Amino acid sequence: MNILLTGGTGLIGRELCRRWVAEGNSLWVWSRSPERVAERCGETVTGIGQLEELGQMPLDAIINLAGAPIADRPWTRSRRLLLWSSRVNLTEQLIEWLSGREQQPQVLISGSAVGWYGDGGERELHEQDAPVTNDFAAQLCNAWEESALRAQRLGIRVVLVRTGLVLARQGGFLQRLVPLFRLGLGGRQGNGRQWMPWVHIDDEVALIDFLLRQPAAQGPYNACSPQPVRNADFAKALGRSLGKPTVIPVPALALKAGLGELSGLILGGQKAVPSRLEAEGFRFRFVGLDAALADLRKP
Repeated sequence: MNILLTGGTGLIGRELCRRWVAEGNSLWVWSRSPERVAERCGETVTGIGQLEELGQMPLDAIINLAGAPIADRPWTRSRRLLLWSSRVNLTEQLIEWLSGREQQPQVLISGSAVGWYGDGGERELHEQDAPVTNDFAAQLCNAWEESALRAQRLGIRVVLVRTGLVLARQGGFLQRLVPLFRLGLGGRQGNGRQWMPWVHIDDEVALIDFLLRQPAAQGPYNACSPQPVRNADFAKALGRSLGKPTVIPVPALALKAGLGELSGLILGGQKAVPSRLEAEGFRFRFVGLDAALADLRKP
């Protein structure tokens, strides 16, 4: 297949490139630094700085994962604008480019997040459920999805992947936590009761590949383990995997003072479950958190 990726140099994109290159697919990555794509994604992956470089190259699929990290720093006005433009505006640019093409890909798989639901509290969240709250993260995900769905007017199948917290050996959510936990400074955040939907990087890559190859798959899919955990239980599991205590909580007031509105992303959560993926035949390799963390500690 001929596949175009945005966000291809990110955590998920790099792993997808490795998988699909090994299968003999032809890949292009739209990037602000196209000269670094081959180094990050594989020497046979072609980096492009402008979509027009593809001309009328036939495409089978587009994987749209671009977006500045949402939890790296407080949501100042300039940061909000960057988060919005790197997701919503970029997707709109992609759709506008597609509308001028003669040949269209069969499918657009576009990134989203379980943050689409807002802070769900104790509710179990399935794909057919409406958002619970309307915070900035929910607004961002909603606009991102709406932009991607415009591709349906072009006859393209659109899949929305609402990803939870991705667990990986290098990069992602654990990169920020593990150093603190190794020093014995880990613990719950706030009261620790908030739900954390998580997914092992191998399952994230596998489910995107699964959705790519299912002609009937369209609309939103929760990309997270069938067993979400509470924040306090996640902290205990990570501590166990590292052989460290987890007795130093981070007070909610400290998070609010240091992170502002971003703290809501940490103190809130979603008890999201992958109802549609499981109903349509996808099987997670890592269902339990302990098994996932143990796998990530392997050399």
